[in-house]
Formats: sequence, C-alpha cells, structure tokens
Amino acid sequence: MPRALGKVYLVGAGPGAPDLLTLRGAEILKRADIVFHDALVHPEVLALAARAEKIAVGKRCGKHTTAQQFINKRLVDAARKHGVVVRLKGGDPMLFGRAQEEIAVLKRAGVPYEVVPGVTSAQAAAAEAGISLTQRGLARSVAFVTPRVGEGEAPSAWAKTAAAADTAVIYMGAGQAAEIAAALIAAGAPRDLPVLVAENATLPEARCLALTLRELPHIAEHGLTGPTLIMLGRVFASALAASAESGVLPACKTA
Repeated sequence: MPRALGKVYLVGAGPGAPDLLTLRGAEILKRADIVFHDALVHPEVLALAARAEKIAVGKRCGKHTTAQQFINKRLVDAARKHGVVVRLKGGDPMLFGRAQEEIAVLKRAGVPYEVVPGVTSAQAAAAEAGISLTQRGLARSVAFVTPRVGEGEAPSAWAKTAAAADTAVIYMGAGQAAEIAAALIAAGAPRDLPVLVAENATLPEARCLALTLRELPHIAEHGLTGPTLIMLGRVFASALAASAESGVLPACKTA
C-alpha cells in the first residue's frame, strides 16, 4: 500500500456567511491542492482555495448524494497524490458531519489528519436572534439532536433527549415537522413550549419564525426552502411574545 504524501484537513466552513470561517480554516484553504466540499458551502469560501481542484460531494435531503464510502476512498487516494487535502464541511465537522467515519478510514490507511472546528448553525442562529441557548435562570442544559437515522442504524431516542433538555436544537428536521412535534409531545414536552425556527442563518435571506410546539406542524405553510433549524425551550418565550401578531421575529433578518 503506497504511503500518504500529504495530510487531510477536515475543515468546518461555518453556518453560511463566508466571514464566519475561522482564520485557521481560511489559511488551510489557501494552501489546498484539492477540496472535497459540501453542497451548501458559500462560493466565497470555496474561492479561497484558488489553486485547488474542487470536487462537490455534498449531501442534501431529497437529492442525489455521494456515497460516504466513496468519499472516504477519495480522501485516502487524494492524500497519496497531494500534500494538502481538504474535506470542507458546513458548520462544524464534528457535529452531524459524519467526520468520525472519515477519521476512522484515514487512521486505518495511515493518513495524517487534522480537524479544524467551525461555527455550528445552532450557535449562529442563536446569535442572530439575540437569544442565549443557556440563559441564566432558564436553561442549564442544551441538546443538539436529529431525527435522521441512517440505513441500518438503530432507532434514536432523540425525542426523549430533546424533551428532557432545557433547550434543544433539532438539526435536519424541517421536512418532518409534524412527526417531530408528535414525538416531542409524546415524550413529555408541553404543547405550548416556545419554538424558534431559523432558516438560512447568517445569510442575507435569513428568517426566524416564533411559534409553539403545537403549531410546529404548520411551518411548511411559510415556504421554507433553505437549511433550517428547529429550536425549542423556555429561552424562546420572549421571541414568541414579540412575534404574537406576525409570526416573524423582528430581531432576525427577513427575506
């Protein structure tokens, strides 16, 4: 087996806005020989890798995706040809980014790697709304969950975890809003629990919708098409009160 010539960097591209990429991530992209990137990485972030070959390997719900096993093999093969290989992921690589699978393959192949953290969308959406996920006196625990279960994987207890946390952020769940609401209520979450739905966080077209858990199944009526988070907990009560009339949180950007 040929030895690796280079190193693989798993870089977090951040939540969307290109200026939220870390300095470390930008520096590595400028040195990159080849970049395997997610579908939602901002073009200005990709432009930093001016000298690199760029290969899209993104995964988007309901659309053609690149098999993870193929991505793993491409990373190993690239490290045997290039000095600086970048796997560029939206948000943070270590949060719902399947980074562990890529790390395991790189380790087995003897390929050096480094993880470069990024700002995850939950942090960005909370900052944009001006609402702390751990507001003093209201929230001492935060859960990041997803209802998604991969093929062959055991069912997840995500609803029980989210219902038990003071604040919960649900990734990759907008298309299952009705099922999510039902699962959370069955797990003990109150129907009037405040919910904040954040779409396209940090981008010019960002929107926030404030509602209650019982209203969550109706978010499809708002025409959400971009990456969307569902956040719930008592910390969002002020947002719900502020948007009682329009359903749109004034503190967030609107399209």
